[in-house]
Amino acid sequence: MTELTKPDDVSIESMTRGSDKFAVPQAPSFEDKHQQRQYDKQRLASAFRVFAMKGFDEGLAGHITVRDAVEPETFWVNPVGVHFSQINASMLVRVAHSGEIIEGNHAINNAAFAIHSRIHQARPDVNAVAHAHTTYGRAFSALGQALAPISQDACMFYQNHSVFSEFTGVVSVAEEGDLIAQSLADNCGVILQNHGLLTVGKTVDAATANFVIMDSCCHSQLLAQSAGELKLIPEPIAKQTQKFNGSDIVTWGNYQPMYAQVLSSDNSFLD
Repeated sequence: MTELTKPDDVSIESMTRGSDKFAVPQAPSFEDKHQQRQYDKQRLASAFRVFAMKGFDEGLAGHITVRDAVEPETFWVNPVGVHFSQINASMLVRVAHSGEIIEGNHAINNAAFAIHSRIHQARPDVNAVAHAHTTYGRAFSALGQALAPISQDACMFYQNHSVFSEFTGVVSVAEEGDLIAQSLADNCGVILQNHGLLTVGKTVDAATANFVIMDSCCHSQLLAQSAGELKLIPEPIAKQTQKFNGSDIVTWGNYQPMYAQVLSSDNSFLD
């Protein structure tokens, strides 16, 4: 195998050319937490539009949350029974980790509370959580196995996701959410056996992009496994690739083209 010397750090300079002359999109920072709250709500609403665009809606299933910037022991979630393509920022519901609805005019999915509240509590480094029952996520989850390092994209999840193998029916109590949070550990995602996929991130952008890519990697591995024996990327290269693809810069950046697409097609989610 050819040995190549590559940068140890992941930076704008290491992943682009021309950043010394041209502006490169980067995640904003806020001094005013109320401004950040509104920004996060709009990004969360956009994430549902992305899920709708990708066909990640399935009846009442699926939820994405973001930790509230002002009161971090609460989080924002989608109203139950509203199609992802119709969700806007003003529709979102804020709920406390204890279960009390603080803001909003809609009921929420109890499974969303049971799962997301426990992850937000267990992972203070996580600000957003995404979960849905997608076609390829469900199919792959039925195998009860982890994603293999078969591509550059799949390496994002190398030693960075888990498999939760204790399906007990529809999640309805917080104790089940605790089990999922324990299985997730400090990873960016978990495959919920016989259920679907769940990803997390420091931002809505990262959690959503991680989910889209994980679902795509499930699709790719299903295709590859049906065609023949998998050729795996060697561990040192898989680890190096994961460090790059799993970085904050890349995971946030992966969402920006998706955001631009839904923004240009229908920006009503900002309301």
